[in-house]
Amino acid sequence: MTDAAFSALASLADPSLLLMLAIGVVAGLVIGLIPGLGGTGAVAILLPVTFGMEPEAALAMLIGALAVVHTSDTVAAVLLGAPGSASASVTMLDGYSMARQGQAKRALSLAFLSSMAGGLIGAVGLTLAIPLARPLVLSFGSPELFMLTILGVSLAAVLSRGNVVKGLMAGFLGLLLGLVGTSPTTAEERFSFGSLFLSDGVSLVAVALGIFGLAEIASRVGQRKVTEKPVELTGGWGAGIREWLTHWTQVVRGSLIGIWAGVLPGVGATAGTWLAYGQAVATAKDKRKFGKGDPRGIVGPESANNSVEAGDLIPTFLFGIPGGVPSAMLLGMLLTYGIQPGPAIVTEHLDLMYLIVWAFAIASVAGAFLCFLATGSLARLTRVPFAVLGPGLLVIMLLGAFQEGGQIGDLWVMVLLGVVGFFLKTTGTPRAPFLIGFVLAIPMERYYYLTANLYDGASWMLRPGVLVFAAVLVVPVLWSLVKKLRGTSGQADDGHRDEHDGPEADVDDLEGSLAGTAWSAGLAVLAVLVFAGALWVSGSFSEEARLMPRLVATCGLAAALLLTWQEVKVRRSRTARPVGTAPGTAGEALGTGGSTMVATRVEPVTDKRTHAHAHDLRIAARTFAAMAAFLVLAMVGGYLAATLVFTPAFLLYAARVRPRTAIAYTLVLGAVLLSLPTLLPVDLPLGLLQ
Repeated sequence: MTDAAFSALASLADPSLLLMLAIGVVAGLVIGLIPGLGGTGAVAILLPVTFGMEPEAALAMLIGALAVVHTSDTVAAVLLGAPGSASASVTMLDGYSMARQGQAKRALSLAFLSSMAGGLIGAVGLTLAIPLARPLVLSFGSPELFMLTILGVSLAAVLSRGNVVKGLMAGFLGLLLGLVGTSPTTAEERFSFGSLFLSDGVSLVAVALGIFGLAEIASRVGQRKVTEKPVELTGGWGAGIREWLTHWTQVVRGSLIGIWAGVLPGVGATAGTWLAYGQAVATAKDKRKFGKGDPRGIVGPESANNSVEAGDLIPTFLFGIPGGVPSAMLLGMLLTYGIQPGPAIVTEHLDLMYLIVWAFAIASVAGAFLCFLATGSLARLTRVPFAVLGPGLLVIMLLGAFQEGGQIGDLWVMVLLGVVGFFLKTTGTPRAPFLIGFVLAIPMERYYYLTANLYDGASWMLRPGVLVFAAVLVVPVLWSLVKKLRGTSGQADDGHRDEHDGPEADVDDLEGSLAGTAWSAGLAVLAVLVFAGALWVSGSFSEEARLMPRLVATCGLAAALLLTWQEVKVRRSRTARPVGTAPGTAGEALGTGGSTMVATRVEPVTDKRTHAHAHDLRIAARTFAAMAAFLVLAMVGGYLAATLVFTPAFLLYAARVRPRTAIAYTLVLGAVLLSLPTLLPVDLPLGLLQ
């Protein structure tokens, strides 16, 4: 193992690998500033660029970006009070308070150094996990590997806050989408409906960017202004550095908590940073300064958010269980290279594992160093409204989805999945299980097929490893049921590692805004129809080819029916409540006698929220219509021409920028598109007129 570790370090002396690592670091720092993208956006945007590269270069770029996203997302949290990701909202509590006291540089230096240390400690944890977990991984057979894939999907759903049934339904939808195309066991086409395009399956990049990227653009494009006035970048870097050294115990504790949160699937950076903040408060003798500019409230969470990403890589590479969306995409990339996580990676690709460790450690140091140098420039980027960033992000994301398969159909699938992702988000349905299910669909089917053919009946379920994994799965389910019976369940969460979570998070207004409405019930009914249709269509497949689709469709149908029943109950309870009475108010307690008085206070608020939701839906509909129009223009005149027409139109009518700004923005974006094919293995879609 020592030889493999030093061999991986020596390989990083290759200038091409260092260049890829540097590109990843810079891209991660910039993407970390954009609200809603975070690690998911960083990996998803860079993933198409890696096609055609060697796996070492591809991993160096992606790990470089993933290692520093949580370093730069602190800049907006401290200077604007508007975190670049949900995990940075924890740092905002004390960091923004410190900045408003004229100590912005002090707060940022504490954050940057803590993120760097968290990344380094996380890399050490990943290094130690390799020899410790190797004997266990090598003892796994197909039943254990099959149970691990089930755990990957189920835990992401079960450990998401809120409605577990919604999470399971999303996971089964992702699994079903992953089964579209050619069966890995019989080479038989499934759910392609005679389409040559669908026979190759659905693009991973299109799914990830659609469900998360385009859905995020549609939900945030209405934010035309940055209302918060940024504080000045004042204070001293040196004071923060000296103070950071005195809090080394918080750094260690926060990093270890982050690693553990990363190892547990579905927990993620947001929960990890809140746990680190909680332990900082719990272990402090003087708790009065927390939330008012206490350095311990910055050091602990910032140490945790970077180490989470390193901890997340442990189950992803060693067991094939992605703990979050970015690691799920990394897992998908490895599978495209023919690298199977688990026993194969620790025996045949050990040098690749250590390359990841070294890349993560080097990127953590480089990211902190660059943040110190470029904070002034990065701070200016945080003031750009999302509506202005929207067209550029859209052009880059669609171009990225085109690179994997080179088909314009991938872009239409991506836009369609963007609509799906938007409604999953607004109805409070977790999206992380959807993507994780999509990535694990084919490995799950392979292991299920081998298990079903190698063992008689259900005898494989009595293997010790399978029983242990089953217990790991059942315990969280029982715990969720206990919490529900006690009435302590929270609102539904998206389950995405970089989305809003936690008691003080700066929650997106659209997150779960349609939960419990007719839209939410309609989504459940639509899922019932999809699973029922899949079950009926799978009856025409051969016995081997329908083994997995039948299992997924049956379980998904059960989850969707249960969710529909839940939605009907919610709708009935709301209908039975006196008009204008909010749940738990005096009007509800007093019945008809108190409803009139309460109605005069509650109804205007309800009407205002309904109007706001309708407004948001109209903006989203127009945004998706604009995306479709862009694709039509690209199909007719080519990608470059479509960009030159779509970008200024969007900026002028949606973002309301000045004509001069729109023209300059469009020319720069056009120049980038023209230069990309000469710098990177990127092809621009051609139109009918070209």
